[in-house]
Amino acid sequence: MIVANEKELAAIHIDNPMVKAAAIKVLVGPQQGWNDYVMRVIELDADGYSPAHAHPWPHINYMLEGQGTLTIEGQPHAVQAGGYAYVPAGSHHQFKNTGPGKFRFICIVPKEGHQ
Repeated sequence: MIVANEKELAAIHIDNPMVKAAAIKVLVGPQQGWNDYVMRVIELDADGYSPAHAHPWPHINYMLEGQGTLTIEGQPHAVQAGGYAYVPAGSHHQFKNTGPGKFRFICIVPKEGHQ
């Protein structure tokens, strides 16, 4: 069991040449007892983005704060706080912050999807 507040976790900067101004917080995963999945918060600073990529697992997202674009298979979708998305396995996708402040979202993946 775990009951906590994500504000108490330090965000870890994502060091990857395909990423800009991004950080991650792991909320729940195998270390906390959820053996098959990982729930993370991704934070993109102004002009930040995740890598444009595809992988063999799906993921679900819930937008917490700010605004951005989720491009799936070349189609851009405007997203903002309160929005949610399901990204199917194998889909080429990327998140970008399009607002002036932080863009934050929850991302849940199978454990093999969390590096």
